[in-house]
Amino acid sequence: MIDNPRSPRVRAVAKLAKRGAREETGLFLVEGPQALREALAFHPELIVDVFAARGVFERHPELSRGLAAAGIEAEQVSDAVVEAMADTVTPQGVVAVCRQFPVTIKDLLGGGARLVAILQEVRDPGNAGTIIRAADAAGADGVILTGKSVDAYNPKVVRSTTGSIFHLPLAQGGTLEHALQLVRGAGMRVLAADISGEELPTLREELARPTAWLFGNEAHGLTDEELALADRAVRVPIYGHAESMNLATAASVCLYQSAFAQRG
Repeated sequence: MIDNPRSPRVRAVAKLAKRGAREETGLFLVEGPQALREALAFHPELIVDVFAARGVFERHPELSRGLAAAGIEAEQVSDAVVEAMADTVTPQGVVAVCRQFPVTIKDLLGGGARLVAILQEVRDPGNAGTIIRAADAAGADGVILTGKSVDAYNPKVVRSTTGSIFHLPLAQGGTLEHALQLVRGAGMRVLAADISGEELPTLREELARPTAWLFGNEAHGLTDEELALADRAVRVPIYGHAESMNLATAASVCLYQSAFAQRG
């Protein structure tokens, strides 16, 4: 049992909250029963270590079964150690360390992709994670993070996906221009979400085609230069009195409209 929150091993895990440590090691933090459950179900080979406080497996026996099936032995730790390892203020008793598994954009598109989300300069981890979760729910083929977007393996991003990070391919890094060149080469149209565009409900036939949705920074959106790279600009109409929509909410609407159109 590990009970010293200041031990080198505990500190090494806690450092994964920092991007530099994640880039150096190729590892990332997974916190909570739900995220670990999805890792076990979809990518058990990525799990390096599991640390659990007393009582976690009594409350979540399916985790114990999943770990046993994957041949992974969890290490018992004190509550103080879990708190030191976790990035959350109130951790849920279990922390795992996993290997990162990014893919190239070419690989993401290689299976005949029909729906992808491109995040350009999206900085907020909660927005990025929620969009990844929405893309997963809408049946998208993957998510591409370009420019200076937040790291997909940031603990807050991972938590916001509630396990969806293990469900669909993620590609990150590189320029928007390069990403758009590749998605067009894969036969996809590029639709940019922007308040200057055409109203989303008018584009049902367009949405049935293979589509790459482009979403910009939550504060200033897409620049004129970035918008010029898209085939069309599209906006989500606001029928009530709301001043605007949160980026993740608007992205969810766009992705689902494409999913509805593509699936008839």
